[in-house]
Order: sequence, then C-alpha cells, then structure tokens
Amino acid sequence: MKRMGVVLILILALCGLADSAYIAQHEMSGTPLICDIENLSGCNVVVASPYSYVFGIPLAQYGILFYSIVFVLAALELVIFDQLLRRVLQGISLMGVLASIYFTFVQVFFIDAYCIYCLASALIALLILILAGVIEPPQTKVPASPPTG
Repeated sequence: MKRMGVVLILILALCGLADSAYIAQHEMSGTPLICDIENLSGCNVVVASPYSYVFGIPLAQYGILFYSIVFVLAALELVIFDQLLRRVLQGISLMGVLASIYFTFVQVFFIDAYCIYCLASALIALLILILAGVIEPPQTKVPASPPTG
C-alpha cells in the first residue's frame, strides 16, 4: 500500500498538472474555457476575476508549480522513502489544500461562480494530502535482544 500510495500521488499530480496547464493555456491564449456543466459553468467568470491573480501571476501558474513540486517529491519518495521527504510532501500538500479551501470560499462568496476545473484541482489536492498522510516507510525489524539474566 505504501508504494501504491506514492504511485497514486504521482498520477494525481499529473492530473492536477494537466488541469492547471489547461487553465493556464487558455488564459495565455485568451480563448474561453470549455465548461458546459449545469451550475458549474462559471469557469471563465472565475478565471477572469481579479481574485484569480496573486502578485499579478495567474493562479493556474501556481497550480503548475504546486503539482510539479508534488510530482518531484513523490518520485523521490519512490526511490528514497525518507521520513523528512515524506513530511515535506505532507506539508506542501497541506498548503495546497488550505489554498484550495480559501479560493473555493472566494468562488462561493465573492465571485458567485463555480469553476469545475478549480474544484477538480481542490479535490485532487485533498486526495494527495490524504494519501501523503497515510504513506509510511517500510517497517524495519528490530532484532530481538538476548535475554538478560
């Protein structure tokens, strides 16, 4: 399960990367996003809002950075399986989830529009955090100590 959890994180990171890259590509080209789902068709409203930029950089660019870092950390985790590396992955994942919660709140209460791609990214970040929390290194057997007496 431990190795499978890391592989699932890698797959989710690629999905998140594709999601963020799709939004970023449409932002750069100026073409509208395709999001024709009832009640979740506000992608273009959300992406065009001033809330979709932090320090002048589109949130999708931060998403690309976030999922790239998660992918690299998870790939290293497959090879090294180090407790510190795992903690960094958990910390980065937690930051991603907290940011997702904040920006989902902004969608609901300030923009009053819902972006399916943004919500998918939030779900992916949450799943990565859950998986990062259950990954544990292989247990090493401690040799039995000889009886004293």
